[in-house]
Amino acid sequence: MVSMSFAAAAQPFLKRAVQAIPNPNFTLLNHKLSPSLIHPRLTSSGIGICHLAQAIKSDSDVLLKGVGEKGSNEEVKHIIEMAKRASLRREVLHTDFLTPPVLKDSMVILEKLADVKVFSQGGYPEAERCRLSVGHPEALTNEPDIVAALSISGNFGFQPCSHGDFLGSILGTGIVRDKVGDILLQGEKGAHVLLVPELVDFLTISLDKVGNVPVTCKKMPLIALEYEPPRTKTFKTVEASMRIDAIASAGFKISRSKLVGLISDGDVRVNWVTVTKNNTTIRSGDMISVSGKGRLKIGEVNETKKGKFAVELIRYL
Repeated sequence: MVSMSFAAAAQPFLKRAVQAIPNPNFTLLNHKLSPSLIHPRLTSSGIGICHLAQAIKSDSDVLLKGVGEKGSNEEVKHIIEMAKRASLRREVLHTDFLTPPVLKDSMVILEKLADVKVFSQGGYPEAERCRLSVGHPEALTNEPDIVAALSISGNFGFQPCSHGDFLGSILGTGIVRDKVGDILLQGEKGAHVLLVPELVDFLTISLDKVGNVPVTCKKMPLIALEYEPPRTKTFKTVEASMRIDAIASAGFKISRSKLVGLISDGDVRVNWVTVTKNNTTIRSGDMISVSGKGRLKIGEVNETKKGKFAVELIRYL
């Protein structure tokens, strides 16, 4: 049985919603909640913090101009506000695991801010999803230990499981996606998973099967992670436009009509943001992912003499 202290620590990271508590004497996990935690009074100092939050939000809007994708702006804004609060209060705060576009845009802005120091961690050098630690330079003196690794092992020789299978099983325990980093497949042995340290014990107890394969989970040191650079195949295509329906259909070797159908179903993403329009323009450096098909990165783009586009495509195998 999970101890009360561990269950209390795991609660904020799970999908289960916490209902409003009308009774101040309500007991959660044998701990009485203080009435101040339910309906805190707004003191003069509290009003000052509200004004400070408004000022930070205004500054964040200015910093975000011309930076990032629309889909990630709110996340980046939240990170900027968090960094400024941490700096002003001389404390250190941490984000969840961020997608590459949000991570990149956040780093670009945070590096411009005075009195804000930032560390990025994903568990290994080539990590795709990373967490940020932010705070005042005097408070953030060392790289915090905010990423843990878990080995998920089982006999996958006869029933191979994909990245999606492992992720689906992990999320099936109630953990939200942002608490999980990269998943490194280990072939017949299973997978290594990066996640927030607070959930290692919970997942060790809760995850007992991936697909139809029984598994065991065990915490492992980051230095023991086994990973290889992704295998890719590079080729070129010449297209009349840089629309996603043209570029992605060529990159994934499927018909344009099928690609349009995948977009309609919400199965196509650019830089981890779901695409809803067939005529979305693609640029060099963009990452296109299609559910069940994999990922495709756009390399160098050159315009031909006839006004078409010679596009370098990098397909992840």
